[in-house]
Amino acid sequence: MTSPSPRPDKRTLIIDAAVKVFAEKGFLLAPVSDIARTAGVADGTIYRYFKNKEDLLLSIFEQKMDELLVGLGDMLSQAHDPVEKVRRFARFHFQQVRDHRDAAEVLQVELRLSTKFLKDYRPIKLWAYLGVFGQIVREGQAQGLFRDDLDPFISMWAFFGAMDELSMQWVLSRKQDRFPLELAADQVAEIFIRGMLIEPPTALTPEEAP
Repeated sequence: MTSPSPRPDKRTLIIDAAVKVFAEKGFLLAPVSDIARTAGVADGTIYRYFKNKEDLLLSIFEQKMDELLVGLGDMLSQAHDPVEKVRRFARFHFQQVRDHRDAAEVLQVELRLSTKFLKDYRPIKLWAYLGVFGQIVREGQAQGLFRDDLDPFISMWAFFGAMDELSMQWVLSRKQDRFPLELAADQVAEIFIRGMLIEPPTALTPEEAP
């Protein structure tokens, strides 16, 4: 006989409930009482773990970024070719958006409503997530696959920007079948791969040959 799975701790229950409520009602309109009721805790319990609703929103970001970093690391550990790593990164990112739509909506839409996040907060874990792509660019350059003139910092922000905008469009779209996320992942990856690869030498025409 197997033992039942352990019940999540209250902090995790509150974060999971907040994701659901923020996705359904929006960060600004969601009452803390709704989050407490969804989590199955008293209203005051939330303030034992979080200073206020905005602190709870930032905690969602922190936890979800931790999960993304672990998952991305697992996905990329199975690949050694920088080109394949680019494809796996894009597929992983869009798969998370598809499989965890409520969390994606909170991170893509509601988080941008936080003035603290936009002005004062240092999203170190987001930078770490982007930094994985920067490291892939450096690996490709070291192996002679990617162009030396590429700036890894600019490249990682451009790559994330493309995925972030498409994710936003998918989350907000009423017709999400217009562009399946699997297709979006492959097309974004191929656009960047082709742009980063060193061009093969152009074959000489018979007239140009010595």
